[in-house]
Amino acid sequence: MDYSQYFIRDPQICGGEYIIKDTRISVRTILASLAEGATMEEILKDFPSLTEDKVRAVIMFAANAAADDLPTPPTPQVA
Repeated sequence: MDYSQYFIRDPQICGGEYIIKDTRISVRTILASLAEGATMEEILKDFPSLTEDKVRAVIMFAANAAADDLPTPPTPQVA
């Protein structure tokens, strides 16, 4: 997925955090809302400038970032 269509990172905006293009809504804010148990519908209601695609892009971005940072368990030896 090409995140550049959804996110920007500019040191002059929100301290350089990743934000949704054309907003001041940070990726961190959306992830925090999800972590607190907010539903997609609640997030879209709280942030009317978002779309379901943008929220899904945030989730995918976080999943890929976590995959890059998490250690990979060793492959089991097969006899």
